[in-house]
Parts: sequence; C-alpha cells; structure tokens
Amino acid sequence: MRLIPILLLAASTFVLPAAAKEAGQAPKAAPAADGKAAGGTAKVENEVQYERCMLLARQDPSQGLNEALAWESMGGGEAARHCGAIALVGLRQYDKAARRLEDLAAESQSSAKLRAGMLAQAGQAWLLAGDPERAFAAQTKALNLVPGAPDLLVDRAESLAEQKKYKEALADLDQALAAAPNRVDALTFRGTAKRFLDDRKGAEIDIAKALSIDPNYQDAWLESGILKRLAGNDVEARQAWSKVLEIAPHSAAADSARRDIELLDGKSR
Repeated sequence: MRLIPILLLAASTFVLPAAAKEAGQAPKAAPAADGKAAGGTAKVENEVQYERCMLLARQDPSQGLNEALAWESMGGGEAARHCGAIALVGLRQYDKAARRLEDLAAESQSSAKLRAGMLAQAGQAWLLAGDPERAFAAQTKALNLVPGAPDLLVDRAESLAEQKKYKEALADLDQALAAAPNRVDALTFRGTAKRFLDDRKGAEIDIAKALSIDPNYQDAWLESGILKRLAGNDVEARQAWSKVLEIAPHSAAADSARRDIELLDGKSR
C-alpha cells in the first residue's frame, strides 16, 4: 500500500528542475551548428528552450514530446531528451520514461546533482509503473551521487514501503528528518510507517508534530483519523477525515477519507 500519494512531477520529489536552477544550468544541449553554443547568448537560449519544453511537457505532454523530438533533431542534446522523458511520464508511458531517464543519467556529462535528479525522476516513474524494486535501485544510485539528500530518502522510503519493508523505510525517514526535522510529508510518512510497525504512540507523536507545523496538511489528517479509529475513538476519527474533505476535497487523501467514513457508517448501523 502506498503511504504517500505520488505527486506527478511534484517539485519536492522531482528535483532536477530545481537543481538546474540552483546550478544555473539545464542539462547540456549540443553545440549549435553555427558555433554560437560557446557564447553566453546560446547558453541563455538553450536554458529558455529547456524551460519552455519542460513546461509544455507538464501541461500538454503530447505537444511536449513533439517539441522535445524536434529540438533533439536540431541538436538539443540531453536537455531535449530529458524533456521528452518527462513528457512520456505525463503520457503515462512510465516504463519507457523510467528507462530513458536512467539511460540519460548514465550518459550525462552534467553535475552529480543533476544526474541524481534524473535518477530520482526515474524512481518515481518506476513507482508509477508499479515496480518498487526498480524504483529503489534508481533511488539508491541517486543517493550514491548525493548522499543524505532528504527528498531522495523520502522517495526511497516509499519504494521500501511499497515492498512492505517498513523497518528499512523508517530508517530512511529517520535520516531524512535528521537533516530536515520539520518536513511535514516525512513526518506524516514516518507516522504511517510506525503504525504499520505497531508503534502507535510514536505514530501519534509524528502526526501531532506534522499538524502543528502545517494544520492544513491533508495526509496528516487522514493518518490522524486512522489512528483515532484504531484507538476506538470513532467521533474524533470522523472529525479528522471530515477535515480532509474540507481542506482538499478532490485529493487522493479525500478519496481515502470518504471510504473510511463510509466504512465507519457501515459499522455503526
């Protein structure tokens, strides 16, 4: 069971665009035929092209893929290939996207951080494809490039949880929270992992902290309701799940909350 819904192309999980911005570069594009790629103007043009292509890949994946293929044919290099892979994720061709991202990371001449970002994206694509073992492998390679990165540790914990390896997932989440103690998603995720490991008290502490940091985090309210229900407090469980519906009525957490409320209603009849 997936403990945290995957947010397709969410910035907190797919770290490459943020890393590119931080490093002041996109993945490398091939030199232009007229030789301008060595100059600053060509570099800026490549970065603008990359940003435009990535935006299109997210908003209109079919058009984004066409844009990426056309750009690659004109020497767009790994930047164009990366954009094409992200478009494939949007088109739900997850296996194909994951393989392309792994190949790109292996061949890339970009920085370790950018290659780790590609592998992080590959890991998410493998999870979406229903293959947590390959997701784990990609995420481990990414962590070898940028050891201790909290985003990657949270991602890998999800892959482990999908394999019901909750102790190993907990270890990754502990490490992520040691580096970023106020990460609400990691606290919520750890609370859920602790519940699966029958540490209900520890789960309650993590969920309470998550909600103290962000009272509108729907996944924490969902987990809070589950913990209340396990404790036999149906009234507070319903209140927590109703809070999810109030905060994010169209979210995956809301879908789960509705099902839980329906089960609670069925039990009470």
